[in-house]
Order: sequence, then structure tokens, then C-alpha cells
Amino acid sequence: MKYFFSLAVVTFILMASCSKNPYASRKESENLVLSISDIDVLSYRFETMPPPAGVDSAFHRSGFIHPLKTLAGHTITTIHPEDHYHHFGVWNPWTRVLFEGDTIDFWNIGGKQGTVRFKEFKKIGDNTFSAHHEHVVLKQQSEKVALHEIQTVTVTELDEKAYALDFDIEYQTTDNDFKLIEYRYGGFSIRATKEWTDANSEILTSEGMNRENVDGSLAKWCLVQGELGNDHGGFLLMSNPNNYNHPEPLRIWPKEMHDGYVFVNVCPIKTKDWVLKAGNTYKLQYRIVVFDGEIDETQAKKLWNSYNQ
Repeated sequence: MKYFFSLAVVTFILMASCSKNPYASRKESENLVLSISDIDVLSYRFETMPPPAGVDSAFHRSGFIHPLKTLAGHTITTIHPEDHYHHFGVWNPWTRVLFEGDTIDFWNIGGKQGTVRFKEFKKIGDNTFSAHHEHVVLKQQSEKVALHEIQTVTVTELDEKAYALDFDIEYQTTDNDFKLIEYRYGGFSIRATKEWTDANSEILTSEGMNRENVDGSLAKWCLVQGELGNDHGGFLLMSNPNNYNHPEPLRIWPKEMHDGYVFVNVCPIKTKDWVLKAGNTYKLQYRIVVFDGEIDETQAKKLWNSYNQ
């Protein structure tokens, strides 16, 4: 059954006219949880998450979102999957970085070269938070912070079946350049639920690509949806037009890889380097619309146009 957004949803009029605040946030022992109308929609992990028993302790991490849920309660992310213990729900590391004359991998944390970790909250509101992340070099004799990241996340309810999740990512360099070297993956990523494989999910992009031909293509938006138990749901990931190298290249596993599981990465450095010069600030922005039911290309375009105003 197709799910169609009303015009009010697309333009956010619905929320503007709502007098009751549906949002709440609460700190638990290890997570910050955001909710809409008493429904938990995301958990941001600020304490270090250890890996599963028997797995190298190098695969510990903080500063990521999991679980990310639909309003019906379906989880659409996963962490520490057996095929990639370094995958963490919604997270944002870089893979090949030239820093102080050395190449550092902040993505494949099992290599113990670098990592990204939570440092502190800058703010917490009912439907938003800003978290300070440190991109830390580990391979030297003493740890060194190579890049500061302020990640602001804001939740906006669209209607009873969907909400938007806005990410504003600000990078603050240190006294040294942080050069992102061209590579096939890295940056803002989503590791989707294990429920989804190529047999029960689908992918469509703004350029009409699907699971057969999407990897390496350029896109303004990427729609991912599939079966969730006896229901259906998904997410629409949109890249802001002001982002570096927009429309951004995609790294999405072809269906024959890793048992058909779904991994989505918008990768601005897939086709060229990006030098973050010392002492400067850089930004990336993304929006994820999380929904129950199904949406089609027309509805995806309307949501994109709303974001691109």
C-alpha cells in the first residue's frame, strides 16, 4: 500500500500550526533518546559501546545513532554486524586522511590508526542536540585530535507516519590541514537493518538508479524502503545542494555483496580530494525522512523540493 505525503507535510505547515509540543529528550545511562508524542525515534550513543563478546576491543565506538526507528517502532539501523564490526547505525568517519605527513584511517577502527569519539554535548533541546566529536589519531605514541566536529541533529514531525531528521555537521580544523584523499567510501553513512536484503527491499535515486546500477552514481537523494516485519517502511536520504561535490557520489553495496544487506554512503571524496585547510571551518548537511508505509518517486521529489527551497 503506497503512502502519500500531503502538501502540508512537504511544506512543514502541519508542524507550524501545531500548538502542543510533541517532542521530548531524555538522558539515559549511555544514550540520549529523542521522542515524538512519547514514541522513541532515535538513540544517540554518547558513552563508548563495546564490541560483542569475543571481538577485538578496538571495535568500540561512541558518537553514533542507533537505533533509528519509524514511528510504528520499527528499527531501521544496525550496529556491529558480523560482516563489518566497524559499522554503527548512522555515523560519519573518513577513510583516508593525510594529516601531518601520515595517512590515517578513521573508518576501519580495527586497524587502530584512528577513531571518532564523543567529547561533550554543546546543547540538548526537546527535539535537538549538538554533540562535539573528536577525530583522533591513535597510531602515534600519544593520541592527537586531528579534527573537531560539531554535529547538530534536529527532529521534525511531518505527520503520524513520518518525521524528518536534519544533520548539520561543522568541521573545525586544528593547526594542520586535514586532507581527505579520494577514496571509494567515507563520510555520512547508514547501515540498515538486517531485516533488509535485496530480496525484500528496494533503492531508488534522484537520477533513476536502482540496486542494479546505483553504486558509484551521483544523486541528490536516495530512497531506501522495504519490509519491516509484517509492515513496510524506509528512509529518504537527501544531500544539501551546498555540500562539497554535490550531487554527491554514492557507495551502495551491489546486491550480490554481503548477502544483499543494505549499506548507504554519500561520499563526496569518491571522485576527488577535499582539503580542509588549517584553522578553517567547513560544513555538510543532510536530511533523512523516516517513514512507515511506502513512498514513490513523485513523493520523494516533493520532499526533495521542500529541502531544496
